[in-house]
Amino acid sequence: MSDLILFWHRRDLRISDNWGLAAARRVTSQVVGVFCLDPAILSGDDIAPVRVAYMIGCLQCLQRDYQRGGSQLLIIQDNPAQGLRKLAVALGAIAVYWNQDVEPLPRQRDRSVEESLTEVGIKVETFWDQVLHSPEAIFTGSKEPYKVYTPYWRKWIQQPKPEPCDTLKSRGLTEAQEKAAREAGAIALPTAKDLGFIWSEPFILEPGETAASDRLQLFCDRAIYEYDQGRNFPAIDGTSLLSPALRFGAIGIRTLWQKTQEIMALTRSDEARDHIQTWQQEIAWREFYQQALYHFPALATGAFRQPFDRFPWSDNQEHFQAWCQGRTGYPIVDAAMRQLNETGWMHNRCRMIVASFLTKDLIINWQWGEKYFMQRLIDGDLASNNGGWQWSSSSGMDPKPLRIFNPASQAQKYDPEAEYIRQWLPELRNLETAHLVTGKISSSDRQACGYPQPIVDHNQQQKLFKSIYSQLKA
Repeated sequence: MSDLILFWHRRDLRISDNWGLAAARRVTSQVVGVFCLDPAILSGDDIAPVRVAYMIGCLQCLQRDYQRGGSQLLIIQDNPAQGLRKLAVALGAIAVYWNQDVEPLPRQRDRSVEESLTEVGIKVETFWDQVLHSPEAIFTGSKEPYKVYTPYWRKWIQQPKPEPCDTLKSRGLTEAQEKAAREAGAIALPTAKDLGFIWSEPFILEPGETAASDRLQLFCDRAIYEYDQGRNFPAIDGTSLLSPALRFGAIGIRTLWQKTQEIMALTRSDEARDHIQTWQQEIAWREFYQQALYHFPALATGAFRQPFDRFPWSDNQEHFQAWCQGRTGYPIVDAAMRQLNETGWMHNRCRMIVASFLTKDLIINWQWGEKYFMQRLIDGDLASNNGGWQWSSSSGMDPKPLRIFNPASQAQKYDPEAEYIRQWLPELRNLETAHLVTGKISSSDRQACGYPQPIVDHNQQQKLFKSIYSQLKA
């Protein structure tokens, strides 16, 4: 009789510190991985080619890791409810395990998969892996989900954190089972190009568990000790760059937390401890947005502050296209958008700047920007992206929602030598720094450089936004 368990990978493309995978291995010595290329997801209008290419790279690494661990990672391309059932039946699997998700559509999909499997007598077990604390683990004193970050952080940091779990070592399929898997739809891993996605630029972080682990070590050797300040300056290497790995689970969240605890215990400087804790707070921000989406699934399609669903946003397509292309005439905004378009990633400080500009200067619906980011970002994640855009647009979970970023003051404070601006706007490289960071570039210089005039006046637009916002509140 078979004792095979299939482990369905989704946002956990690694064999170490994987909660559900480790649980499967504790039950049986024969654990085989499976990844389902879902046509419904791949045909969506919010899929970034860079994200698909990075995912495929992670799957290539994961297949090699499975082989080294004595097993296999199978690939199928089908509706998960049909494909997983067909594969599990063909292999005689006793169970299918997977780690849960917070997003509304994956949760709906998972219910369909569970129903399909249980109909044919195949057991299903699910686990929480992508967060340190499940969305159902932390509530307010009145048993409500948190809507404000600071009290959430205070409760979150007090909870004991789980330790990383074992790396998978398992036996794989027999020859007969391999044949059955192929007959049931298992295929060779396609390339991103095979799937219709073209990305030829370098990744900000190489795919796979090894690259993510190496990057974590590099970050914890130096940059984390200056993180509280360094994270705000887009021209320097002051962040971990681990967001793509976290998006696809190429590194475990418990592994990250354990590393911060190790270096926290070794440091003797209160200042260094503060920097480490600031990065820990970013981990908590990620989980805050995850639990928010889990408890308030309507966030995926609308504003948290419901009056914003009636906000009279502008539908100016020309302004939106100028923002998308990095042609607004505001150097720090355009530099950030060029970075996104060329690399598939944008520095977090710049994400706030361009989001504020789209919603508060151009007065364009935050959902347009949210979708454009998902169409471009290597680390595009619904919970974090949605949470960030709603925070920036004043429609989200924020006790002080009316925040407006001045592009000039942001550039002067966080790119004072215009290094970032010059990197991404090479046509402006020879202009004076003071002109680049203030945006006060003469018409003749703009014309000579082929750089556009500002498409709106910041001072006028922020007054207009405040006026509309006040009327909406009233």
